[in-house]
Amino acid sequence: MRGQLLRALESRNFRLFFIGQSVSLVGTWMQQVAISWLIYRLTGSAVLLGVVSFAGQIPSFLFSPLAGVLADRWDRRRLLLWTQALAMVQASLLASFVLTGLIQVWHLVALSCLLGIINAFDIPVRQAFVVEMVEKKEDLGNAIALNSSLVNSARLIGPSLAGLLIAVLGEGVCFLINAASYLAVILAIGAMRLRPAKPRQNRKHVLHELREGVGYAVGSAPIRSILILIALMGLVGMPYTVLLPVFAREILQGGAHTFGFLMAAAGLGALASTIFLASRKSVLGLGKVIVIATGVFGLGLIGFALSRALPLSLLFLGMTGFGAMAMIASSNTVVQTIVEDEKRGRVMSFFTMAVMGMTPLGSLAAGVSADAVGAPATLIVGGLACLVTGSVFASRLPALQEVVRPIYVRLGIIPEVAKGLQTASDLFVPPEKP
Repeated sequence: MRGQLLRALESRNFRLFFIGQSVSLVGTWMQQVAISWLIYRLTGSAVLLGVVSFAGQIPSFLFSPLAGVLADRWDRRRLLLWTQALAMVQASLLASFVLTGLIQVWHLVALSCLLGIINAFDIPVRQAFVVEMVEKKEDLGNAIALNSSLVNSARLIGPSLAGLLIAVLGEGVCFLINAASYLAVILAIGAMRLRPAKPRQNRKHVLHELREGVGYAVGSAPIRSILILIALMGLVGMPYTVLLPVFAREILQGGAHTFGFLMAAAGLGALASTIFLASRKSVLGLGKVIVIATGVFGLGLIGFALSRALPLSLLFLGMTGFGAMAMIASSNTVVQTIVEDEKRGRVMSFFTMAVMGMTPLGSLAAGVSADAVGAPATLIVGGLACLVTGSVFASRLPALQEVVRPIYVRLGIIPEVAKGLQTASDLFVPPEKP
């Protein structure tokens, strides 16, 4: 069982990346918690929480398509080294402003925007780079799940540690630790041994290649449907995180520790989902997982919004984290499995736009809505919208299955049924009719 869960780590390059990320992501989550708490401590405004979140994530919507073209044209390892180095500079600037007592709200907005631009290039390149790090392509789904498990393991450790450090030493120390943590992933990427990339022939203009990528994604019904689902969930559901400081202080009558526990609970649920996904032997059945995960996410949001007791809130946030991560990681795996290699960077940039690009719009709306009608009502509406969105995707699933079937046959995935390794009910696509 352990070998099945960790099989992608047999690839040396992915193992190095996994180790480096395990350090860096703890710092990332510490910074995310610290900046949210710092904003709310300085201003007490849910609207400004939404504004800073918007500033940090809207660049993904604006710049990710360009990053996708570059990921298909340039050396992905070199691009990642640059993005990680620039992120370390951003965290260092943030730490210096806070530790010297010079920090102002506009600093937080500007530096969040800077990090958002960096992430707009980093995330799609990193997603496309996973294929180069994994030696056995059949381990791709496992690698994506393990990478997601890192994010959520760090989500357990980072917020809890940040809550303690904020209470004792202040937010600046969290930013300083994050800056230092980028060294781990920079060293890991630099130590990789990669096959020389094949130079691309007949390069076209950047805008032409961008239009080509858009046409490919729109023309593929499965990719298009998954991107729409993820975008809508990012708009109406994912912004729940921006309101967690409000719930911690106003609804649950807590402080920085309570906020850290809420973040950790969502992380624990998400970690459980990645362990579940990593234990799966194949991409078969992920369509059903996406549908169920969307429902769990929506119900978790509604339950959390209605709860007034910390233990119950932690339970519902665990559900929310499980559903969100299962939906995103399963969607990522399906897209990465069926996309053509030469368009992988561009398609993954659209995936990044759907996940990260729509969330800031939702965060801004959530902050305004929370001030107008309250944070609980805002999340209830978001949860209901998630349930409706998931139901629409479920109704389209049979038609998508028929489109995916020939791709799975070409990749050699469907023949597993004939060998008795999967039952028909487990498939993303249904069995052939006699």
